[in-house]
Amino acid sequence: MNTPCLCTDLRQATRRLTELYDAALASLGINIAQYFLLRTIGGYQPVSLTELGRHAELDRSTVGRNVKVLERMELVGTGREGSDLREALVSLTPAGKALLRKATPAWERCQQGVEARLGAGNVEALRTALVRIDATL
Repeated sequence: MNTPCLCTDLRQATRRLTELYDAALASLGINIAQYFLLRTIGGYQPVSLTELGRHAELDRSTVGRNVKVLERMELVGTGREGSDLREALVSLTPAGKALLRKATPAWERCQQGVEARLGAGNVEALRTALVRIDATL
C-alpha cells in the first residue's frame, strides 16, 4: 500500500478488512455485506427498498439485487401492505432472525480483533477521518 492515490490506498485497506469480516462470517454462510443488510433490515423492519437504501446508503438497484439473494436464502421475506402497494416491504424471516443472532457474536469478535490490532488511538483517528471524508467530499 502507500501509493500516491488516496482512493487506491483506501480500497486496498477496505479489501483487507472485508476479507477479515467475510472470514469471520463464512461458517454461517454469509458475508459482511449480507450481515450489514440483515442488521439494517432488522433495525427498521418492515422497510421499503427505498428506505432500506437510504438507511444502508446504497442505491435502490443494489439493494434490490442484494435483497433478492437474501430472499433466495430464505433470510428475508417481501410483501406489500399499507396504503402504498407499489413498493415491497422487506422483513427478516424467522431463519433470518436466528442467523442474525448467531452472526452478531462472530461480527463482534472480528470487530474487537481488528480494534485490538489497530489500537484504540488508531481506531478513533480512522473513524474521525472517515466521518470527515463522508462529510466533506
